[in-house]
Amino acid sequence: MNCRTTAVLDHIVDGWDGWPKGFHRLQTSRWPFLKTNGLVANLDALRMKLIMNGKKMAYLVAGGFVATLAYFGWTLTSRSAYESAAYSVIQSDATFEVREYPDLLLATTQMRFASRGNDGSFSRLFSYISGANENNQKVAMTTPVLMDAQSEGKPGQMGFVVPASVVANGAPVPSDGNVELRSRNGGRFAVIRFSGRLDDSTREDAELRLSQWMSTQGLTPDGDAESAGYDPPWTPGPWRRNEVLIRLK
Repeated sequence: MNCRTTAVLDHIVDGWDGWPKGFHRLQTSRWPFLKTNGLVANLDALRMKLIMNGKKMAYLVAGGFVATLAYFGWTLTSRSAYESAAYSVIQSDATFEVREYPDLLLATTQMRFASRGNDGSFSRLFSYISGANENNQKVAMTTPVLMDAQSEGKPGQMGFVVPASVVANGAPVPSDGNVELRSRNGGRFAVIRFSGRLDDSTREDAELRLSQWMSTQGLTPDGDAESAGYDPPWTPGPWRRNEVLIRLK
């Protein structure tokens, strides 16, 4: 191949921005040597290859756009979209913390921990914040959802944290007799954070590890452990935030 041919092809490949059909006819009328060198077929093949690469790029761009929309959609419905119970961190050690919590007001109902809210406990609390109260008032969803496992002679409890602004103006009384408002006294808590599903097995494992860590730190428990879930049920396990908390003396 002569230098002139090489230069032309380099120009075509380097500057290609999409070829209309019949490009080779236009070019071969201007550069007849392309015909004589048998390059028309090669140009068509090159054009098709670049078109296919362009389609692949379009699919990648479209996929990225859809993924971006999904991410922002998830963000708007994830824990980042909700007010979370305030606390200050006193001590931090990997997945363990000691926190100071203020007094909180909870809307609570009885639950079976193993049901993870499928026994109607979550629905009752959600109805309360959706307007099933004396004022027909909507109350913003918050995080975390607090859960006490049932123990001998004591039923399990699920609680939604009532937003501070609602508490300041007087929280509405629930219409459902199975829902009640209960104060949760502030204080210091030892906490362990973990991902995955929150069930009896993972809760018990986390509680054991937290108790062992507390022993190494000389921390004394003052009551039973409680669990906290921060995410909607559709959140993938690796992205979920779960905690077990134990009040300290």
